[in-house]
Amino acid sequence: MPEQDEQELRELFCEIGRRMYENGFLAATDGNLSAKLSDKKLMFTPGKSALGHMEPEDLVITDFDGEMLKGEGKVTSEYRLHLTCYEERDDINAVVHAHPPYVLALTIAGVSLARPVLPEVVFNLGSIPTAPYATPSSPQGPEVIRELVRVHDAMAIDRHGSVTVGETLEDAYLKLEKVEHAAQITHLARQLGVIKVLPKKEVEKLKEVGTKAGLNPEAVLPDPSWELPGTDGDAGA
Repeated sequence: MPEQDEQELRELFCEIGRRMYENGFLAATDGNLSAKLSDKKLMFTPGKSALGHMEPEDLVITDFDGEMLKGEGKVTSEYRLHLTCYEERDDINAVVHAHPPYVLALTIAGVSLARPVLPEVVFNLGSIPTAPYATPSSPQGPEVIRELVRVHDAMAIDRHGSVTVGETLEDAYLKLEKVEHAAQITHLARQLGVIKVLPKKEVEKLKEVGTKAGLNPEAVLPDPSWELPGTDGDAGA
């Protein structure tokens, strides 16, 4: 890819960090961002940084092994999580890791966001699976998402928040907004009654629409309820 304007990317990192903080998607020094600066360089948020209060000069630059090339701070301790995303897919140019509270709460309660409930989620993201728990910042952390990120642009991590990827940093961030919005709606709907998943035939239609817009059809996972007798693919979650 052509090298991006470094100063513009630094300013975008700060803007996205502020939006994440203001929208409550992280607290204190939670969360981290990365993006490709070129085919040989990555830009990262530094470790122990408050994303809502970063300045452009705070960002650090590394190679694709996570080795520092430029910057005063240290790269985020979650850098391996980001490197795994870039290793698995050439089309990923940015990664956003956040701790959105509704997503986190649902993982703690064992509630999956992978089931097809909201049409906008299905044709934009497919399914939002949950990766198993792994100790944050450990070498095992990236491995729990490795297989999922090969197919999915958005995923939850048990007790550890969310990971969204995209063609640009803005793209990856907007997917975070959609994931947390879906989590909030799921939480509210569960307070009101049984959640109904979309029928299989409707999901197939949505998958067709999404695929034309660039969705990987493999990202739409089948729902277990579709196999239940007498439900016609329309069952509660």
